[in-house]
Amino acid sequence: MALPENKQGKEPVGAAASGLLSAAETEGRKAKGLPPVHLWNPDFCGDIDMRIARDGTWFYMGTPIGRERLVRLFSTILRHDEDGKYYLVTPVEKVGIKVEDAPFLAVAMKVEGEGRDQTLAFTTNVGDETVAGKEHPIRFVVDGETGEPAPYVHVRARLEALINRAVFYDLVEMGAEEEHEGRRWFGVWSGGIFFPFMPAEEMAF
Repeated sequence: MALPENKQGKEPVGAAASGLLSAAETEGRKAKGLPPVHLWNPDFCGDIDMRIARDGTWFYMGTPIGRERLVRLFSTILRHDEDGKYYLVTPVEKVGIKVEDAPFLAVAMKVEGEGRDQTLAFTTNVGDETVAGKEHPIRFVVDGETGEPAPYVHVRARLEALINRAVFYDLVEMGAEEEHEGRRWFGVWSGGIFFPFMPAEEMAF
């Protein structure tokens, strides 16, 4: 597969990643959507020098992959296994990559309804869409060292998106206080489920 050049005239990915891209494209066409990576069990072929930064940027050998189409293709064969590690998987190979935080970034949110009847639909930086609810929960984490809050939404098969700051502020604006497990919490509703962010008395933003 001949890979397109980026704006600087450099090939964005090398031979090792080129085969993965070709397989992703082929399997995606066969499946008419996302390849069925959960059904594949190829041999582990080692790690490659690929990293997903916390801001959602994909790097190969230290260089950002600037083409959105290439990033989208890689994302379709990404898998988060029970061992806690991330892999790019095809029917014939499985390679490990590094993920600094969540593999995706939620960059937009659409709200329908209000209060307990509202639904929150998120769009990620790679084009996935997910509606928060029972099957796609939102979880909220506070960094123990910095105290910085970070919300995540489940996208598919143990793959989550970190909700970016702008969308997070929108979530806070529509938040509500509810009794949850014997304590009053601040959180949001979506799909008939209340997702607690933190105890109401600890709200500081």
